[in-house]
Amino acid sequence: MGNSLKTIVTFVPSNKCQKYLLEDLEEMPVDKMVDLSGRQMRRLPVHICSFRELVKLYLSDNNLNHLPPELEQLQNLQILALDFNNFKALPLVVCTLKQLCILYLGNNKLCSLPLELRLLQNLKTLWIESNCLQYLPEVVCELSLLKTLHAGSNALRTLPPQLQRLQELRTIWLSGNLLSEFPPVLLDMPFLEVIDVDRNSIRFFPSLAHLPGLKLVIYDHNPCRNAPKVARGVRRVGRWSEETPEPRKRSGAVIEITLDEKPLLPPAAKAEPE
Repeated sequence: MGNSLKTIVTFVPSNKCQKYLLEDLEEMPVDKMVDLSGRQMRRLPVHICSFRELVKLYLSDNNLNHLPPELEQLQNLQILALDFNNFKALPLVVCTLKQLCILYLGNNKLCSLPLELRLLQNLKTLWIESNCLQYLPEVVCELSLLKTLHAGSNALRTLPPQLQRLQELRTIWLSGNLLSEFPPVLLDMPFLEVIDVDRNSIRFFPSLAHLPGLKLVIYDHNPCRNAPKVARGVRRVGRWSEETPEPRKRSGAVIEITLDEKPLLPPAAKAEPE
């Protein structure tokens, strides 16, 4: 009965009904974290915006497509999770939260990101996977402290050369896109530690042996003719990864190596700020 009632309440926009979804959340929790994930909310109760010392706000897996302007009051917020909602555009009020370190926007309907995103100069982790992006918005290249970028499962065909500006970037996840060649800009980013281009359409890999920071490259599920050459100690996940960068041939046939272990994936758990 409780779940059925909550489902009905989500369609009633009054503040009283929406506040019912918060259950007993009347005051800001001691840990300065509010998790409203999976509440079937269609609007964020403005009451939450009165918790001005709030540091973490999780709104994942709801039915949100906008946010109230009062959200701007949460100027201490460091983590904001908006993944698995119905956003077609990022609400500009998010770009006023200048202390944000981690922003989850995955599994929405975003086709672009606003230029105002550049105001989030403390952002270190950005998840924009599983959206409708046909190109990586150049504004991402202005987030100078960004360390982790997850842009998998979109429709990216290339990356902007401006990405090279992100000298703090260490991990980039690009799996499940439409890349037909290895993005050239990544060859000029020696500070990268993890590159994931799994499940694309890359037919040839250039050498990555010159990237001194590289620790892991995931290139599985590409129609490639070769494995990327890497420096000693760098782990590869993909065809021929346990052999030399070039596949062995016997009687004209290529012998493919099947790994026992599964390719590494981005962590499922929400990260904490450093």
